[in-house]
Parts: sequence; structure tokens; C-alpha cells
Amino acid sequence: MIDSHCHLDHEPLLSDLNNIIQRAKNIGIEKLLTISTSLESFSRVKEIVNKDEIIYGTIGIHPHESKKDIIDTKFIVKNLKENKKIIGIGETGLDFYYNNSDREKQLNSFKVHIEASLKTNVPLIIHSRDAEEETFDILNKYKDQKLKILMHCFTGSKKFAEKLLNFNTFFSASGIITFKNTIDLQNTFKFLPLDKILIETDSPFLAPVPNRGKKNEPSFIDFTAAKLAEIKDIQKTELVKITTNNFNNLFF
Repeated sequence: MIDSHCHLDHEPLLSDLNNIIQRAKNIGIEKLLTISTSLESFSRVKEIVNKDEIIYGTIGIHPHESKKDIIDTKFIVKNLKENKKIIGIGETGLDFYYNNSDREKQLNSFKVHIEASLKTNVPLIIHSRDAEEETFDILNKYKDQKLKILMHCFTGSKKFAEKLLNFNTFFSASGIITFKNTIDLQNTFKFLPLDKILIETDSPFLAPVPNRGKKNEPSFIDFTAAKLAEIKDIQKTELVKITTNNFNNLFF
């Protein structure tokens, strides 16, 4: 089992990292991908990936941080070459949920990450919230360049998912699929091909039922895997095998 998106550099995970990793191993997790969200975050991620062989990391600036942290493609490429356990670019993308005042900075930052992904052939981890049209419009400009795309914590519409499938996109399910009021999202994951789905915690955020409201951690991914297996009408062991293979095919 692989947690394709967690934030081990966030509290309360960071200060309890040894126990967090051990509990992850106890439920059968073989890889953790800890995600960079800012320059400060990336400096921590570079250290965390060396704490244990199962931990890998990414380099990227979250859309909410794009106003403060500005990087260029050369910076991303350089750090990917220097750090063999940094295997993804992101999380990047667009988030217009709270306000649109930094829209241009988000768009520019997103494009920088895309260009780095194209130069390195390293998967791009995308965050998209209240920005389906804008996210699609940007990606559509690169449709012939064979980007490796992972839509993290996907909560978009089925229509959006259908359009993204044309780009050979992967979709990651978080604990949100376990919530009672997410029937539309569950139906979207029911529709998505098995060879295009991954699972994640986004910990310490979005703990799945029955731990909703608690601080999330990678070991809680077991509940998300069980729910996704139910949605796909397959055994959890098969779901785990498929999502693990999908992750390894995308990143390795």
C-alpha cells in the first residue's frame, strides 16, 4: 500500500515522525510520498526523505504560497538532479476557493512547474479547487507533450475527470470519499478506470471516517482503501495491489 500524498513536515506528524512511520509500516504501507508546499516546506522535505527508506518527496509551491514563494524551472530541475528521493513536482495548480487576488501569480507558478515536468519527465502533482476550467485550459495547451499528471485529492466533477483522461491523467482518492455527503465524488471514482487511480491521506488533513475530525496520518489510509474497494466492487487486497502498481508505474 502507498500513501501517494501526505505532509510529514506538518505538525503533529513532524514531531512524532518515528511513531507515524512505524504505524504506517504496521498496516502494510511500503512507500510514503511527502509533499512540498513552499520553499520552507521543501527544506524540511529534503531532510525527511532521508529518515527512512520508505519515504520519498516532491518539490513544489502550493498555489496558496505562490504569492510569497517564487521559483523558476531551473531551480526545480537542479533540485531534482541533486536529490534522488525527490520524485515528483508539486503540489502545484490553482485554488480560487478563497479569493482571486493572486490569480496571475498562481497561473504563472503553475506554468513554471509544468515546464519543469516536461524538461525532466517527472510527474506533476496538481491541486485544483474551484478552478476546473482554468486548470483544464492550461493543461490543454500541453496536450501533445505527454505530461505525467496526478490530480491529487480529486474532488472535481465527472465531466472534468472525463476531459482529463484524454491527457493520460491519474486521480488520487483521499478520505473525502468516505464522507456520507460525497455521493457524486464516489460515483466519479466508480467511473474512473482502475489503472488510473491512486490513494492518499493528505495527512494531517482530511481524516477518513471513522476518524473524521481527528488529525490524519498515513496509517489511516486503510479506511480510504476499504471504501474505494467498495466503490469499485473489488476486494481491498486487489485495490491495494492495483493502486500500488499504478503509483510505481507513474513515479518509477
